[in-house]
Amino acid sequence: MSLPAPCFILADVHLGVAPRETERALIAFLRSLPGRAGSLMIDGDLFDFWFEWGTAIPRTGFRVLAALADVVDAGVPVTWVAGNHDCWGGDVLRQDVGVTYHFGPWIGDLAGWRARVEHGDGLRGREDRGYRAIRPVLRHPLSKAAFRLLPVDAASRLATGSSQASRTYRPRDDGLGIRRAGIARLESDPQIELLVLGHSHVAGVERASTGGVYANPGSWLDAPTYLRVDAREIALCRWDGSAEGDRLDALERRPEEALRHP
Repeated sequence: MSLPAPCFILADVHLGVAPRETERALIAFLRSLPGRAGSLMIDGDLFDFWFEWGTAIPRTGFRVLAALADVVDAGVPVTWVAGNHDCWGGDVLRQDVGVTYHFGPWIGDLAGWRARVEHGDGLRGREDRGYRAIRPVLRHPLSKAAFRLLPVDAASRLATGSSQASRTYRPRDDGLGIRRAGIARLESDPQIELLVLGHSHVAGVERASTGGVYANPGSWLDAPTYLRVDAREIALCRWDGSAEGDRLDALERRPEEALRHP
């Protein structure tokens, strides 16, 4: 799999609990991408809750879905890695919106980098043991089929109520658990040039001892930050309404690797 440069990466918008101005800022950002982006990656939890019934979908965020469809129609490929809040996507996202909806880690060529992208839920050792135990149950086809039998409004209220604890959760370690998991992954696999994780809501870019880069786009729920990746560098930016955004940090690619991808 290959995503053209420049690739823009965002995560953790949590539409449904995000303020209206956050949604408006995201729509403005998406509308700025045609003619400017080679590709877009959504690293999970665009929605605080997402489910597809036979003839119904959640009302929340329909303008964002329309903006995403316009991005796809403009020729910008959009890849969406499922998070822990929006892991029940299906034909509406793939066929009607036109995104590539992906379960599990995405591995491929991202703007010329050998990359691995995953949401990051369940990666911490002791802290995530309980969640790792129930995650297969939540994502099992039988669970999805049973949930579909519930009335739409009742099911939506149940899901949004149960998600409140995790959406308001800010890690006590300020994201260090996700960061450590990312750095450990890079050090165990020197072939990875770029590892992108979300979930912690803590933005940052950091180089591991192997030369590979750990990056987290942060959370649009907290601040409208995102990553911009091209063949030469990865930059952490904050959306400020302008075409390029406010550049917060950046790391250049290792010179020997960059020369292989002019």
